[in-house]
Amino acid sequence: MVEGRVCLSKEARNGLEFLKRKRLQRMKSETVSETVGITGMMSRSGGDALRASASCGIRLHRNVESFVPSDGAPSGKDAFSKRKVDKFDTSDLEWTEKITECPVYHPTKEEFEDPLVYLQKIAPEALRYGICKIVSPLSASVPAGVVLMREKAGFKFTTRVQPLRLAEWDTDDRVTFFMSGRNYTFRDFEKMANKIFSRRYCSASCLPETYLEKEFWHEIACGKTETVEYACDVDGSAFSSSVSDPLGNSKWNLKNVSQLQKSILRLLGTAIPGVTDPMLYIGMLFSMFAWHVEDHYLYSINYHHCGASKTWYGVPGHAALDFEKVVREHVYTHDILSTDGEDGAFDVLLGKTTLFPPNILLEHGVPVYKAVQKPGEFVITFPRAYHAGFSHGFNCGEAVNFAIGDWFPMGAIASWRYAILNRVPLLPHEELLCKEAMILSTSLECEDSDYSSADLISHHCIKLRNASCVPSSW
Repeated sequence: MVEGRVCLSKEARNGLEFLKRKRLQRMKSETVSETVGITGMMSRSGGDALRASASCGIRLHRNVESFVPSDGAPSGKDAFSKRKVDKFDTSDLEWTEKITECPVYHPTKEEFEDPLVYLQKIAPEALRYGICKIVSPLSASVPAGVVLMREKAGFKFTTRVQPLRLAEWDTDDRVTFFMSGRNYTFRDFEKMANKIFSRRYCSASCLPETYLEKEFWHEIACGKTETVEYACDVDGSAFSSSVSDPLGNSKWNLKNVSQLQKSILRLLGTAIPGVTDPMLYIGMLFSMFAWHVEDHYLYSINYHHCGASKTWYGVPGHAALDFEKVVREHVYTHDILSTDGEDGAFDVLLGKTTLFPPNILLEHGVPVYKAVQKPGEFVITFPRAYHAGFSHGFNCGEAVNFAIGDWFPMGAIASWRYAILNRVPLLPHEELLCKEAMILSTSLECEDSDYSSADLISHHCIKLRNASCVPSSW
């Protein structure tokens, strides 16, 4: 294998050559702007996989200062160099220090016994932030690398190529993603990622989180790096099956979450990868996940197994419409919106390829909170909470969705919006609601001791709220 190089699939190479030819044709006719092709990758099945992707590029403007990267070498000035998109002000990155940290919780081992019970306890406070961080009191005795290299013999994965840039988000400039066509073992990807990190910073050691945050937004605006690789939505788990592993044998093993007693998803008849079954996310320096909400406005739980930190940005669910309004009015141009009104931006955001600096949200009064996730920590995202982020270097995380009783109203809104946009739902919301209502009815009749009075009141409220139509104001 050739370390440190991005080997693209035939599909990606052909797409890149097409974009280069198209770009050269435009350069002959345009005097003010030029275009640069990029590689990309297909979005995950939970994103916009059913839609044909538009060609992508980035409109370049003259007289824009080039960013000087960490190695001191100035950015190239040729026609294919990356330039700053004018709508995003990246000249001043002091805003990165002004984003409030999300709540961080340190449960005891007793509180840590059942994840859904604990999350119900902290939810009244934490959901106001959209995201929160939980520091596990239990440690894994079997490292993720050992699980993936020894317990899962033959484990390999294919990465996706991410364009590391800002976009204009008009008809000529959207971001699309392609598969790289390259398979890695866990160890090979780690070697490649660490080599790229040490080549850039002359060291493989960790760097300050605030420094790397500024580096990321500098690089994505006008740096030299064209693409990074990211293994996202990889089927599997890095939790050990060893009986001696305390975390792997706990209910916080993400393979167990969907079947817990308070889990609504236990009522599904079939497994859904990434929703009921966890998926792995193996990243490198500046691998990123774009702004998105979870499918059906579900909760998500994300565990950091090993490696460099991740920076997360989260917007609370109560501000979701304000978030979409800012995106509609200040990020997207009208010609790429499939529909007018509130659902236009939501439809494009479902593609999970939209990334922009969160200072735009702050400037327009949309609350944004931040988490820096380290190994051994969980990040929870709450229903309808938009979130995005990036990796500080090689790392491995794992995530799965879940739902508890208070999710039903949000799930109803998500199903309603999917129907308006002709999107195929992943979950049978009404079926889940009926099944849970039947369990509630039986519990009320039998005074089941497994249900606390608080649970019954919560479920009863959910039943009443879902019996009515979805409100006009979402």
